[in-house]
Amino acid sequence: MERIFEVDPWQIVTHQLDRKHKRLQESMTSIGNGYMGMRGVFEEDYSGDSLPGIYLGGVWYPDKTVVGWWKNGYPDYFGKVINAINFIKTNLKIDGQAVDLGKDEVTAFKLALDMHNGVLTRQFIVTKNNKQVQVTIERFVSIVQKELCALRYTVENLASEAVEIEISSMIDADVQNEDANYGEQFWQVIEQSDAADDTYLVGKTMPNDFGVPRFSVGVQIDHQTTMMADTGLQEAHQVGQRFKQQLAPKTQLNFEKRAVVVTSRDYSELDLVPNMQRIKQVVAQQSYQQLLAAQTNQWAKRWQMADVVIVGDDSAQQGIRFNLFQLFSTFYGEDERLNIGPKGFTGEKYGGATYWDTEGFAMPLYLSLSDPKVSLNLLKYRHNQLSGAEHNARQQGLKGALYPMVTFNGIENHNEWEITFEEIHRNGTIAYAIYNYTRYTGDETYLLNEGIEVLTEIARFWADRVHFSQRAQRYMIHGVTGPNEYENNINNNWYTNLLAQWTLSYTIETLKKVSDTKKADLRLSDAELSQWQAIIEKMYLPQDEQLGIFLQQDGFLDKDIQPVSAIPADQRPINQHWSWDKILRSPYIKQADVLQGIWYFMDRFSAAEKKRNFDFYETLTVHESSLSAAVHAILAADLHYEDKAVEMYARTARLDLDNYNNDTDDGLHITSMTGSWLAIVQGFAGMRISDEGQLSFKPFLPKKWTAYEFHINFRGRLLKISVTADRTDIKLLKGDRLAIQVNDASMMLE
Repeated sequence: MERIFEVDPWQIVTHQLDRKHKRLQESMTSIGNGYMGMRGVFEEDYSGDSLPGIYLGGVWYPDKTVVGWWKNGYPDYFGKVINAINFIKTNLKIDGQAVDLGKDEVTAFKLALDMHNGVLTRQFIVTKNNKQVQVTIERFVSIVQKELCALRYTVENLASEAVEIEISSMIDADVQNEDANYGEQFWQVIEQSDAADDTYLVGKTMPNDFGVPRFSVGVQIDHQTTMMADTGLQEAHQVGQRFKQQLAPKTQLNFEKRAVVVTSRDYSELDLVPNMQRIKQVVAQQSYQQLLAAQTNQWAKRWQMADVVIVGDDSAQQGIRFNLFQLFSTFYGEDERLNIGPKGFTGEKYGGATYWDTEGFAMPLYLSLSDPKVSLNLLKYRHNQLSGAEHNARQQGLKGALYPMVTFNGIENHNEWEITFEEIHRNGTIAYAIYNYTRYTGDETYLLNEGIEVLTEIARFWADRVHFSQRAQRYMIHGVTGPNEYENNINNNWYTNLLAQWTLSYTIETLKKVSDTKKADLRLSDAELSQWQAIIEKMYLPQDEQLGIFLQQDGFLDKDIQPVSAIPADQRPINQHWSWDKILRSPYIKQADVLQGIWYFMDRFSAAEKKRNFDFYETLTVHESSLSAAVHAILAADLHYEDKAVEMYARTARLDLDNYNNDTDDGLHITSMTGSWLAIVQGFAGMRISDEGQLSFKPFLPKKWTAYEFHINFRGRLLKISVTADRTDIKLLKGDRLAIQVNDASMMLE
């Protein structure tokens, strides 16, 4: 645990230039708008350790797959988000000396991310030539004009004599990724201009050998300043403008840089320049203050719907707001071609691709905190990639569709055998997301049209992936990896088998509702449906009668079962201290596995079943996946283990802010940030939705808190839920009357 920022309800703020934890600072102060985003790197060149990163939604590159021994079915490439053209690069000189915070001594340093409006501010006083100059830099990526990134410099001369200020504003295509199997540049510059009133650069991703389309990106910069333009700057991979001004004592100057970024995802390569020039003209009609006011107003609307207020615990308050801010900075549902990468726009780890995290953890949050079309776009994203999922199944010699573990385009982009081929439980979560959306919204339109196509192909995969054990007279699934990735190539993972059985059942039930025309399109035979029913009835779900638990997989109890408390503190986290062989042989669980399945279907298990399984598996879980703590918080709350629920909430809410797993320096854990909201709403407030659409709550108040409140959208209504030690108030703010249950008592909201 490592806390380098101050606790503040609405800011991520520090007054320390922490060169040792520079990467951690960069991760924490990342900003984005769903279209693009960036780590909190400094605009000027920095000679110390740093991880520069600017990323554009949907812009990626196929990395060479590197494995020790090739196996049939391996993906040809590992798709990765690439470091975009650097459009924030702005170097500052004072009396001809470059400002470099990697070695300069500075005072009055402040770095602050304002979560009200997504503005990142840096301020410091630097001494050059025995003269002190105060520099203030603001930047934001607009959630109103998605193509815009705005920067504003205020430079004040604190000295008693004049100083010369020089600012070089650049667009730099000479960038690389740190984590890549190739040591080449990503961008070919195909057009550039250093004209004072028309400075731009167009780059195109390098050719590749895999038939993946190349992306073109255009960046235009515009400047608003009283500084004199000195000269245009143009080199092979960069273009820009240089400005100079003599600054009198005790005076200041302002300098604005506006970058407009367009891509070939929205325009043809030939149309990039005219469109970025058009957008530049639109932006030029507004002052910086007007742009900032529009940004602030739009964020205010988001917060009005989504804010969670916690009274009595500023640390918890900061955690939930930080997580919501970063989630909405990553994805707000405007583009159905995009999804939610585990690192969002905050780092290059995990390749910036789509994982099952979206359907498993992000969908419930977006269902409650945004318009239903946002969640619908997430479902459409998967339907649009159904052909890719069918391709993945064929790679394994199987029927139906296998949704990828890692993808940009529907094709599996991951190259680890135990993930690519074995962690097939993700298929069940794709199906579960369709069920979850339908149950929450009450709208079956997607389910009975696009959804049933997805469900049918997933069901076909499961039916082909199982095998029938003559000895046990049960259907089984061997050679898998469950959510607990600390065990590979296991047999009969309870969670995987459960989801296979449930998906087949849900698909059969849904088929009873679809039109005859749709059934004909699906080409389902009676024999196929009979096979599915047989699998449902005879699916093997391992359990231990003596302990009364569901077995994570065959043979799990043959391990040397020791609780996590038996691991020496200096050997945690085990993934950074133990060999993979030792981890695989241990009983330790990376994240919720059996408990993940119980969470999905909470109301289908008895209190006694939930208690026995939680008591057994929680003691063995090391929570070294960012997705783990939220599930445990919700189940602990359901079991009235309130202290454990609060402990797990703190872990998920401040996972990055306190660097719990010692791995936030390379980017935030975006998809797991949903966990803090889930822990409060499904955990502390006990929100449930039955299969029939009945909304219910069973709230409790954590001991350290005085009160908490949140909003949810539910079937066209907006509700406000407030919980104190004495009472729970639920108000209908918008929409028709609604019958709900609170602590098992029925009530009508009007």
